Amino acid sequence: MRHRPLGRTGLTVSEIGFGCASYWGLRRFPEREALGLVHRAIDLGITLFDTAPGYSRGEAEPRLGRALGGRDRDRLVIATKAGTFHAGGGRMGRDFAPAAIVASVEASLRRLGLEHLDIVQLHGPAAAELTDDLFEAFAGLRARGLVRAFGANSFDPAVLSAVIECEAFDLVMLDYNVLRPERAPLVARAAALGKGVLAGMPLAMGHVDQQIGKVRGPRDLWYAARALKNHRREVGQGARFGFLRDLPDMSAAQAALAYVLADPGVACAVTGTTRREHLEANAAASGLALPEAVMARIRAVQAELARTS
Repeated sequence: MRHRPLGRTGLTVSEIGFGCASYWGLRRFPEREALGLVHRAIDLGITLFDTAPGYSRGEAEPRLGRALGGRDRDRLVIATKAGTFHAGGGRMGRDFAPAAIVASVEASLRRLGLEHLDIVQLHGPAAAELTDDLFEAFAGLRARGLVRAFGANSFDPAVLSAVIECEAFDLVMLDYNVLRPERAPLVARAAALGKGVLAGMPLAMGHVDQQIGKVRGPRDLWYAARALKNHRREVGQGARFGFLRDLPDMSAAQAALAYVLADPGVACAVTGTTRREHLEANAAASGLALPEAVMARIRAVQAELARTS
């Protein structure tokens, strides 16, 4: 596993990160399997683990905390989020008031069993919620030694730009994959300003590899239903990259990760999984490089999709 600096935070992270969310955190996914995946990820050299209070109906953070119990955490980088939370009944709540962010961080520390957090990211804030009072709360958390670096996770280009330009933030997490080449200028701007960049959804939610058609059990049905409900357009776009499934030396998923990591501004591609073989294949993508002919074909499909969207 290769590692990269996370901007100017002083943190170093593995090129592949483990997303502790979605089906992985749900009670229906066996605890033994979930914890075993975290332990195997650590063995493979993965150091960044990303979660949030609202993930998996509020179960992801405490499950990650149990997975970390008894493990050497000195080399690990634990990231969580603030501003959103599980409000019960499958609903998400949100509160970006400074006091709420402080309370969220303190609660996350208890759930994760940690004395400090390496990274806390605002989870989908609006630009108007990025206030001086909020930044004073950041400073207070730093002064207490509770948080090392602050960032924000968003799909909104305007919010991402505001975060990148704001001195209060150390890093940004954005959706970056073969279906989102328009994020590249934001990555470049962040890197130029010394901000760390975490790439979320680097596998384009499995649509490049057509995971929606590979149903082997309840977990696959869960992901397929979510994709059809929320990302039907991306499912069709992902099929246009079917040629990545025919590469001789890597899988389509590995090619998708190699595409993201070819951008020197990206520190880590964060992806989740509930299968050991997928985890090991994802980790093996670290250090892989796509042939220029394949990159050219990816860019051609991206240009065609941009013209027709």
